Amino acid sequence: MERKEIEKHILRIFHDEFEIENPENDIDLREAYGFDSIDAIELLAEIEVFLGFELTLDEKKQAMEISTLGQIYDYVENLSNSRD
Repeated sequence: MERKEIEKHILRIFHDEFEIENPENDIDLREAYGFDSIDAIELLAEIEVFLGFELTLDEKKQAMEISTLGQIYDYVENLSNSRD
């Protein structure tokens, strides 16, 4: 999956699910937008739908360390590439 497609879809999730418009790539989502663990769980569910597979427990644990949009892009890109 191409990076541009991932970025576009993640931005759509942020807009539709969290009402966050144009988040910056390197801003801490927790500090800037009040993004909390419940939001992270919802985001992971949306990522699973987008990728078409369920994440492992280890993959979900890795995601809990993510704090920026750029890290989310990297995470989803790595997941996509690891399952291709």
